[in-house]
This record gives sequence, C-alpha cells and structure tokens, in this order.
Amino acid sequence: MTATIEDIRAILKELAQSQQELSQSQQELSQAQKELSQAQKETDKQIKETDKQINRVSKQIGELGNRLGEFVEWQVRPAVVRLFQERGIDVHEFHPGISVKRDNEGLEIDLLVVNDTDAILVEVKSKLTQRDVDEHLQRLAKFKRLMPRFRDVKALGAVAAMIVPDEVASYGCRQGLFVLVQSGENVIILNDAEFTPRVW
Repeated sequence: MTATIEDIRAILKELAQSQQELSQSQQELSQAQKELSQAQKETDKQIKETDKQINRVSKQIGELGNRLGEFVEWQVRPAVVRLFQERGIDVHEFHPGISVKRDNEGLEIDLLVVNDTDAILVEVKSKLTQRDVDEHLQRLAKFKRLMPRFRDVKALGAVAAMIVPDEVASYGCRQGLFVLVQSGENVIILNDAEFTPRVW
C-alpha cells in the first residue's frame, strides 16, 4: 500500500508538531536548569551566612567564658572570704578549681572556702538556673564521701553568678544555700541577715 500525498502531509505535520513540542520541552528544561542554578546560588549564600552566624555565636560564647573567668578571678575569689567573715563564718583560705575522682565518682568544685571547722562549696555560673542549684545540692550531698578529710567539718553551700533571676535566688535560699550575685563592681550575698544555711 503506497502512501498518498495526504498521508505524507499528515506525517510531516505530526513531525513538525513533535519537533515543536521537543523544542518547547528543551526550553522548559533550560529554564528549570537556570532556576536550579539560581536556587543553588541562594542555598550557597544562605550556608555562608549561617557559617558567619555560627562563628559569631562561637565568638560570643568564648567571650562569655572569658567574662565568667574574669568574674571568678577578679570578683568572686577576692570577695568570698570577706563576705562569709561578715556573716560570722571565719573562713580564711580558698581553693579554686578542685577536681576529685574516687570510686568511679567525680566531683568538681569551683571554689572551696575553708577554715578548721567549716567548708563552703561555691558554684560559679554566668547566669544561675534552678538546675544549677539542684546540681550543686547533689555535689554537696557527696562532698564528704568523696573528700573524707573534710568529714568532720560543717559543709555549707553557695552559688554565685553574674545574673541571678529572682525566682532562682529564692529557690536557692529555700534550699539552704548562700546566693551571691554581681552588683555593679562588687559581689554581694542576697540572703537576708536571718538566713540559716543548711549544713551537710
């Protein structure tokens, strides 16, 4: 059966239409590739911006750590002996950064302030939370067990911070801890004069 001119025209018309559809598909693909490339550039830009923000936050955390170190070094350490002496606890020496390992248990104390009959464990934070207070209570509970040379002294607890929210200060006081806070250039004890510290 031979193809008629009409058949050939129909085939050519279909081929032309297919060619047009193919050309349109290629244009759409090209456009999609451009959009994908643009989206990739935007993603790369966002990743770079996120990296910058992470670096900025890391730097701020580092600076905060330095500020905490300075707070301990220049404000808390010189003040603790005087502050507790003013409260009638005649401590006369302090030991910073104590770390103890015994019987698969550990204990870290930021500042230990002592005399012959008293030992005050001071935990120092940049901003004090209720969780910090609870963790310090756990620290106090195992102090004499892990440091038996202090078993015959009165162990007291204190928390110190640059920032102490009112509700956390109240919680610390209710748990029998001294609460120390930065006030201007000084460190003060927030507990009132009638406060009786808990003894471990």
